Amino acid sequence: MTSDPWPAPRARAPLDAVVSVPGSKSMTNRALVLAALAAEPTVIEGALTSRDTQLMAEGLRALGAQVDVEGSRWSVVPGPLRGPAAIDAGLAGTVMRFLLPVAALADGSVRVDGDPRARERPMHALADGLRRLGVSIAGNSLPITVGGAGVVGGGALSIDASASSQLVSALLLAAPRFTAGLALRHRGGRLPSTPHVDMTVTMLRERGVRVDELAPGSWRVHTGPVAGGAVSIEPDLSSAAAFLAAPLVAGGQVTVRGWPSRSGQPGARTPEVLARMGAEVTLAPAGLVVRANGAVRGVDVDLADNSELACVLAAVAAFASSPSRLVGIGHMRGHETDRLAALAAELGALGAEVDELEDGLAITPRPLHGGLFQTYDDHRLAMAAAVVGLAVDGVLVENVATTGKTFPAFAETWSAMVRGGDSG
Repeated sequence: MTSDPWPAPRARAPLDAVVSVPGSKSMTNRALVLAALAAEPTVIEGALTSRDTQLMAEGLRALGAQVDVEGSRWSVVPGPLRGPAAIDAGLAGTVMRFLLPVAALADGSVRVDGDPRARERPMHALADGLRRLGVSIAGNSLPITVGGAGVVGGGALSIDASASSQLVSALLLAAPRFTAGLALRHRGGRLPSTPHVDMTVTMLRERGVRVDELAPGSWRVHTGPVAGGAVSIEPDLSSAAAFLAAPLVAGGQVTVRGWPSRSGQPGARTPEVLARMGAEVTLAPAGLVVRANGAVRGVDVDLADNSELACVLAAVAAFASSPSRLVGIGHMRGHETDRLAALAAELGALGAEVDELEDGLAITPRPLHGGLFQTYDDHRLAMAAAVVGLAVDGVLVENVATTGKTFPAFAETWSAMVRGGDSG
């Protein structure tokens, strides 16, 4: 616990602000992997610079790619993948999972490790799947050592990816470099966050890779070159969620600049949920505009395809006029922390009634009070705490710097939103 927690700013008047959010972490890290596997250099415009993307870049450099960063313009020159190499995944699920199949394509030994919590995150299905494709792997959770042979045969594979859709995306991204491509089938429980898999498929196709969707939960990636060239990254719609939700709690309006008219990001579904809770949402030339009067309706919503919204939405639901149920998010127990347990504990400590369900949370609004909101090194929890602080005096956010995982300037941008005007 830090001895200097961040005082979440209280909104003393209705909000009136325009904000910019950085590039999508999910798109940036997928683009980096594809660029390292490409047959020619790639320039990524609008890339996110954050802990997760920097860890991805360092991991790819360790494997032989050249990654140069100039602000939000990142250049990648692919090189022969080789070991020995050591990769630090931090707490980044995309790094620890996406780079495991890439390491299998390297010639030499590659060790992947991360923060202590990363060693608890689900990896077994991916490691076992790669073994069944003939890859030498020691370990089922981090640290994992891959004995890369410079080639992966590919073929048919089924895995249970109900713990994380990243297990599917990891295999699909590397599959064009497998000798026989990959016919991949998900088996087991519900596949969470399917929009992230759709994003992976779309980005593969944009780089010239042939991907067939054979049936729900089943894909075939054909072997072939991955094109380089220019790639543009959208704003991170998941990181925008706290800003979009703010008017529901504090009243007024917030505009998020650069909102795409169409997007495959899961966060594209956030506006419809906020509208159900009482917000007025409009896509204008300046961006996505959310207006509200501070009155919040409870909601019963399945967030399986937009689970990154759950932390912020739980915070908003604590202010509603009726109870809420957020379901389809049982897999969040395996995220940066057990988010369901953490939300129940931290919102509960501030006065809310939050019950854990097998697959989600039930939230009954109660009068809230200030206090320390612990974040468990989880960026989404810090953002949720900031939302609570808009309408409650004395909310102190432990380790707000953890937002650097996806939004390094979050605290400054949030404070500027509360003050009003254009945060740039």
